[in-house]
Amino acid sequence: MGIIKTKGIVLLESNMGDADKMVTLLTPGLGKIGCAAKGARRPKSALLAGTQYLCFADYILFEGNNTYNINSCDIIEIFYNLRTDLDKLESAAKITKIINDVATENENNYKTLQLLLNTLYMISETEMNRDLITSIFKMRLTSILGFTPQIEKCVTCGQRENLTHFSIKDNGFKCKECSKQDAGAVTMNKGTKDAIKYTIMAPPKKLFGFNITEECIQEYKIISSIYLNEKLEKEYK
Repeated sequence: MGIIKTKGIVLLESNMGDADKMVTLLTPGLGKIGCAAKGARRPKSALLAGTQYLCFADYILFEGNNTYNINSCDIIEIFYNLRTDLDKLESAAKITKIINDVATENENNYKTLQLLLNTLYMISETEMNRDLITSIFKMRLTSILGFTPQIEKCVTCGQRENLTHFSIKDNGFKCKECSKQDAGAVTMNKGTKDAIKYTIMAPPKKLFGFNITEECIQEYKIISSIYLNEKLEKEYK
């Protein structure tokens, strides 16, 4: 038992008792944890804002025998625009659902948290195509989780030219000839291929620093969605 200071973002919130809350926080060092917030639903509670869905804050936690309790919080970001735009909120909800599924307790989640915050910022503060934002998020997340696809050469023959397909089952790019033997390989043009490569290799702060044509966005959407579903063994619509 003891006092812990950590940053975190609220992935889930639920009512407990007459005035309390139970929230799920994603933290960089503790992983995904459940926290009780006593009196957080009272109008004058100091925890009222800091225990709302998608609030990112500095938290002071008291570690009990079976759970964590939030003593205080200092809000960093509440993503206000997500709360006033239903379309943006829907996109954010789909992303946090995936994060909630893949995150676990007692693991280092720094990269996952960083990706989530950057993605929420792009949805909240920009008008970038949300299908592209979501595709970038999915492909980067699969890489963070250990499913980085082969993007430098054909996963079958090893050649580096004429890479025209993405193989879901073989985890990466395939040349035109090798893709003929892979019924599940998805066709991609050069813009889509470059977008996937950039997504995997870019530094976090520049992850969303590109744009592609609508045709490429649709290709990327298909590839990233099928790839994530396949690797996580779950259907995300």
